[in-house]
Amino acid sequence: MVTPSHAAVFLWLMVTAVPPLVADDVMRQGEYLFRAAGCANCHSDEKNKGAPLAGGRALETPFGTFYSPNITPDHDTGIGRWSEADFARALREGISPAGEHYYPAFPYNSYTQLTDADLHAIRIYLFNQQPVRQANKPHELPWYLRSRASLRIWNILFFNPGPFQPQHDKSAAWNRGAYLATAVAHCGECHTPRNFLGGLKESRRFAGNPNGVDGAKVPNITPDKKTGIGKWSQGDLVEYLKTGAMPDGDYAGDAMAEVIDNSLSHLTKDDRKAIAVYVMSQPSVESEAHEHKPRQKKLKTKNEYE
Repeated sequence: MVTPSHAAVFLWLMVTAVPPLVADDVMRQGEYLFRAAGCANCHSDEKNKGAPLAGGRALETPFGTFYSPNITPDHDTGIGRWSEADFARALREGISPAGEHYYPAFPYNSYTQLTDADLHAIRIYLFNQQPVRQANKPHELPWYLRSRASLRIWNILFFNPGPFQPQHDKSAAWNRGAYLATAVAHCGECHTPRNFLGGLKESRRFAGNPNGVDGAKVPNITPDKKTGIGKWSQGDLVEYLKTGAMPDGDYAGDAMAEVIDNSLSHLTKDDRKAIAVYVMSQPSVESEAHEHKPRQKKLKTKNEYE
């Protein structure tokens, strides 16, 4: 007969049998994905010495100035009251817990492809960061964009919800690179030109954007030999993602230097190689985005996975 003491011992054994590193593994995975996605780049106002992840960074676009929100676990001004479902809905559908549509300056069109496990890991990491009480700044937009009702129409036209779909005729490295470049690092959100409604011109994917955030001209990263990176080797691109060094001796500048410094340089060598495999397999598209000449800037981050 099982006595209460036997039951207690059994429960204790069940609890202690759970590997103690599971939670730590999720945190590490969350941090890795958080860095790969470049969350801190947009959600921290470093220029004005703002607290990490407390938002307030101005993102100037042709459609107005957007201010990134507070994503610390503060209960009143951040995401501390968000449930797992709230978090998943925000990233996968672009809808807040209150039911409001987010502007596509938030790349939910890419994050919609994230797996359940990766969404969970990112949320766990964020909820273990320092909460900061800081109210969000209202966006500065022209009058015709202030109503979020128009975003329903935008989503019908340009939003493609759904999980990442691996291509079984491609290699594991290609699929890993595709997932990282499209779902996590959302490269196309910056490197693809937009139409007058702000939708991505998919026929010119990765061909560069002359009207990027903060007025930057974002370069062409297709294998076009004239205006893109068609003269680069795969090794050149892997090195660029690690250090920002280009084959001609120049360095990444503007926002890309920040992305490499804070995000891509922290990826494993295999993941940087996977991204290179995927990017260099894309169709070659000629564009005028090569007019962008980034300033030279050596990066400061050392890769912790090498």
